This record gives sequence, C-alpha cells and structure tokens, in this order.
Amino acid sequence: MMDIHAILKQLPHRYPFLLVDKVIELESNTRIKAIKNVTFNEPYFMGHFPGRPVMPGVLILEALAQAAGLLAFDAMGKVPDENNIYYFVGIDGARFKRPVEPGDQLILSITIDRVRGGIWKFKGVASVGDEVACEAELMCTMRSVG
Repeated sequence: MMDIHAILKQLPHRYPFLLVDKVIELESNTRIKAIKNVTFNEPYFMGHFPGRPVMPGVLILEALAQAAGLLAFDAMGKVPDENNIYYFVGIDGARFKRPVEPGDQLILSITIDRVRGGIWKFKGVASVGDEVACEAELMCTMRSVG
C-alpha cells in the first residue's frame, strides 16, 4: 500500500524518530493500518531497559500519531512542507496492555473519529499479533510555521 519511500515523502520524521515502516491498508477518510518493525538496534533499547529491553510507551504513542498523520495527509490530499507541520496536540485514555520488545512487529491501527475546527481526533490501537499493546485517542492539527 505504502512503502518506506512513500512514507518518507509524507512524514517529516527521520531516523531515529521515524516509527512507521510500511502501510498495509489505507481506506481514505476512514482508517489506516501500518507496521513498525521493532528491532534490537533501536537506540532507546540501550537504556530502556538493560537486560530486558522494552519499547517506551511514549514511542508507541508517537508511532500511532505518525500513522494518524499519514491518514490525515491522505484525507486532505496534502503533504507536509517547510511551511506546515502536523502537530500532536492531545492524548486521552492511553492504556498499555503488554510490553513491546525487540523482534515484535507493531501493528498500528488508526481510525478517524472526527474532525472539528482543524483538530483531528483518532482512535488508535497498537498490537503485536492479536494482543493489544496500547490503545489511545489521539488529537492532531496542522499548523503553519512559515
């Protein structure tokens, strides 16, 4: 559906903060399903935690937000540029159900809940296989910076 080259054209994030590797499903104006392959050589694993590496929850939320950004850009028919940035503006009801470890494939499922006054609200679920790792409601908006 969308490989890393297409994602790099849509998101301004770069290593080590690009947290979406592939989009496997995209239904315009409705939902997206993307993948983050979690590998041992991620820089945060050196300190979180030595001997038992776990992906930080805030980075799972960031991965969900990046997938939400891809869905919103598709819905708007836009791509970010030097004058516009898509900002994370809120998180509600974030719950972590299982740790995400090296070797896991994080499946990022996002649906648009509503758009009002330029604020996009999404429902997000990050899973490993059939197990929910994290769920949250995310709010984002596009802002002019130029």
